[in-house]
Amino acid sequence: MRAVITVIGKDMVGILAKVSTKCAEHNINVLEVTQSILQDMFAMIMMVDIDKSDVPFTQFAEEMAAMGADMGMAIHAMHEDIFESMHRI
Repeated sequence: MRAVITVIGKDMVGILAKVSTKCAEHNINVLEVTQSILQDMFAMIMMVDIDKSDVPFTQFAEEMAAMGADMGMAIHAMHEDIFESMHRI
C-alpha cells in the first residue's frame, strides 16, 4: 500500500532530511520525491510504501502533521486511494 506526503512552507535547511528520517523511523520506504523552491517557498510531494510500517497510518499522519507544525510548515500524509479519489474528475 502506498501513501502520499505533501510538504508546503518557507524553505529551510533539512526539510527533506527530517521528513525522510521520520519515514525511516517507522520503516516507511520513500519511493519517489519531487520538490520545488519558488522564491522562498518549499513544496514537496513524496510517494511512500507503508506496507511495512510499524505504526498505524493514522498515527503516522498525526506525527507528520505535528512535525510540520513544529517546523512552521503544512505536512499532510494520506493514503494513495484517498489522494486519487480527491483528484478524480
